Amino acid sequence: MARRSIFSDEQQGLGIDMSPLLDVVFILLIFFIVTTVFVKESGVEIDRPQALSASLLAKKSIFIAVSNDGEVWYGGSRIGLAGIKPTIKQLIATNPQPVIIQADKQVSAELLIKVLDAIKLAGATQVNVATQGE
Repeated sequence: MARRSIFSDEQQGLGIDMSPLLDVVFILLIFFIVTTVFVKESGVEIDRPQALSASLLAKKSIFIAVSNDGEVWYGGSRIGLAGIKPTIKQLIATNPQPVIIQADKQVSAELLIKVLDAIKLAGATQVNVATQGE
């Protein structure tokens, strides 16, 4: 009986301390959260046309998407042609940013011009059309 109590006392002290491991995991988690770049996309999958003169733009931009069936999207929600002007006005009121139109290659030129006009009438000074580089 005396032997059993000695072994049980020794076994109680034989544990792996997990707190340093948890500290390292939380520090890594915080590091990756802070260093991640958040890019707000338009919320709909667009098949962009290719262009040889494509260039990279700033990550802080407003993305307006025009799908192949003529729907206009911003931030994952359908806003339509009528929703472009108030949305852009509200977004650039405090922080002027470039607006990028992500139009599907099947979109008609007429619809693309209507979207471009609505964005410019909202007060945007820099409007670009997203393309797919080579």
